[in-house]
Amino acid sequence: MTNSTPSLTRADVGIWLINLDRDTDRLADMVTQLDAMGLSYTRFPAIYGKDHVETLSKRADAGAYARNMGSPILPGKMGCYASHIAVWEDFVASDYKVALILEDDVVFHDDFLESLDLALAGAAHWDTVRFNCIRAKMPISQGKIGAYTLNAYVGPFTGNATYLLHKDVAKRLLPNLWPQTRAFDHELNRFFKHDFRQMGLEPFSSHVDDGDVSSITGAHFGLVKKFKWYRRLPHYRLKAANYFRRIWWLIKKGRIWPTRWPLPLDNQPK
Repeated sequence: MTNSTPSLTRADVGIWLINLDRDTDRLADMVTQLDAMGLSYTRFPAIYGKDHVETLSKRADAGAYARNMGSPILPGKMGCYASHIAVWEDFVASDYKVALILEDDVVFHDDFLESLDLALAGAAHWDTVRFNCIRAKMPISQGKIGAYTLNAYVGPFTGNATYLLHKDVAKRLLPNLWPQTRAFDHELNRFFKHDFRQMGLEPFSSHVDDGDVSSITGAHFGLVKKFKWYRRLPHYRLKAANYFRRIWWLIKKGRIWPTRWPLPLDNQPK
């Protein structure tokens, strides 16, 4: 799949910051960082799962979630999932060509703007691209963009704290994202099902620091209650099968053996 937009600049980017109303300190930290970089943004009031359990539960398949994730679905996971989808819907209704979607616990590195500009200059080579991760296993280089490597991944590639998204991809995927059967980053990790190019730009130019206190998983992940090992067998089978599904998709799309290095850029950032 090749995006029709060969290159982009910051003028093409809408920035959405997902932030719970009660997390004022996090918002203040993000505003300080974004203002220092001269980046304008739209704050999206995150959906607090505990306040909307009844509504969100109707849009989730709790049984499928338990099989796929090996743990019961948490209200915070439902709220996070719904928040990202709502931001995608706002983005699709906007005039922007690409979205930079941020969660409110991001720490930007000194080179973030450089990596953002280079990712935009290489916009023809990705459909989504992440600037940090929770996990990024078994990277497959697609080529160099400046000092960075654009990677696809055979293993799990999770975490949605900082990522770019093309509008045509958002439009195409949105109708297929309900009901919720996984955490949002795990759903996007099924790029083989949704048929889009999920990439990471490494070395990552941001990281996440939530102080081990999360509205989704609790302090020190205290709300996460994994099933006993025998109840997690469907989850383990799925994890193993997804390695094969990802590598097969990458082989079909010619992503295992990249042919051009560095990647051609139509618009070098100034």
